[in-house]
Amino acid sequence: EALQRIVSNLANKNGEIHNFIDMLNHTIKNVQVNSSNAISELDEEFDGLYSILDEMKGSMASSIQQEEARKVQALQDQLSQCSNALESSEELLELAAQSLDIKDPVEFLKAARQIKERVTMASAFRISLKPTVSDSMTHLMVDFALERRILQAVNFLPVPKAPEIDLAACVVADNCITVSWRMPEDDGRIDHFVLEYRKTNFGLPRVKDEQPWELIDYIKATEYTLSGLKFDTKYVSLRVQACNKAVAGEYSDPVTLETKAFVFSLDSTSSHLNLKVEDTYVEWDPTGGKGQEKVKGKENKSGGGPSPKRIPVNTRSSVRGSRDRFTGESYTVLGDSAVESGQHYWEVRAQKDCKSYSVGVTYRNLGKFDQLGKTNSSWCIHINNWLQTTISAKHNNKTKTLDITVPDRIGVYCDFDGGQLTFYNANSKELLYTFRTKFTQPLLPGFMIWCGGLTVSTGLQVPSAVKTFQKGENVLSGSTGSLNNTA
Repeated sequence: EALQRIVSNLANKNGEIHNFIDMLNHTIKNVQVNSSNAISELDEEFDGLYSILDEMKGSMASSIQQEEARKVQALQDQLSQCSNALESSEELLELAAQSLDIKDPVEFLKAARQIKERVTMASAFRISLKPTVSDSMTHLMVDFALERRILQAVNFLPVPKAPEIDLAACVVADNCITVSWRMPEDDGRIDHFVLEYRKTNFGLPRVKDEQPWELIDYIKATEYTLSGLKFDTKYVSLRVQACNKAVAGEYSDPVTLETKAFVFSLDSTSSHLNLKVEDTYVEWDPTGGKGQEKVKGKENKSGGGPSPKRIPVNTRSSVRGSRDRFTGESYTVLGDSAVESGQHYWEVRAQKDCKSYSVGVTYRNLGKFDQLGKTNSSWCIHINNWLQTTISAKHNNKTKTLDITVPDRIGVYCDFDGGQLTFYNANSKELLYTFRTKFTQPLLPGFMIWCGGLTVSTGLQVPSAVKTFQKGENVLSGSTGSLNNTA
């Protein structure tokens, strides 16, 4: 068996060596092909440079030839003028010599007078004896020293360094991720970036069953937004590489980002004694936790919906003894997780026999006797189903009655960074009311109930209709405004 293992290991090693040899041969061929391609591209670049130089040479030579033709023509015109003037002067000189031989005084004076007039008007006295142009060629004054130094400095483009993904600047909002990165040093030759991302449900990439990288090319900016991602999943590993005209650099270190949902349960330790709490369900209990079976029987007899599974009495009694977070008429329970940033959405459904309840958010400092909406650190929608059904918005002990139909499901959209708390009809996505403020502390979901029960649905994706409304499009009706003092 030991020999068999040794032989088997040797055979496996031989197989690995064969595969490695094949890989080396394949790499050699790739190097040769890539080298040939690089030389061809280099030839094309230099041919293009030669072509530009030849074109510039032809243009400059043409300028020199044009200057030569202009100067030669100007000098020839001047030479012709001088020849004509000289010819005229020689005729006058010959005529003057002949006139000196005239013996008759009268004829001599007549001839002399004519010669004088012609000499006075002779072109020889008006012509310039200075060349109109010089023989220096102005277009020969070309200094290629700078260009020569630039050409001598021509070299291969450097390989760009790997970008660095700036996690602090990356933004995760609902099912979108904005990835931001920077270069470790300034590089003016960067032409574009390539972003690759890979789907994953794991915090760190795994080799087994990895998804292939998906590529987004020719990104000019140093950030990019991926949209349409799956909600509430550690979704993407990301990496970025910089490219100049010739070569791509190394990829950045990959990072994994997630589109994280806001999931919370109701905190039974924070609830009023007259509330029965289990996970995402809260129910009014007039006995303060005593005589639960009797109350449950009355609820079933009243025709209400079946209650969710309850925690055993003995377990609940131990919790009940430590609950002093809220008391008096503050029939309140809070969520066990706080909103500290981002945009989140959850929904609340009330039982038909609910007489009075509130849905909203609050800072942690809500007092044990305080009710939602009656402090400056809590905001809520309040529904009253006693003699007549009413719905109102409450904050800082001020209220505004809303002239709308009370929905059976209320959607709560909280944009912490944008300072916005909006309530919707979860069925129709109709806007109920919007609070606008600047949140300065983490927000806890808050619920207050008197008679009946509430069921909370968390970890929800923001509905598209809500996102469309948040962009400012006039597709939903609703209310937003100031609140009046509550009597």
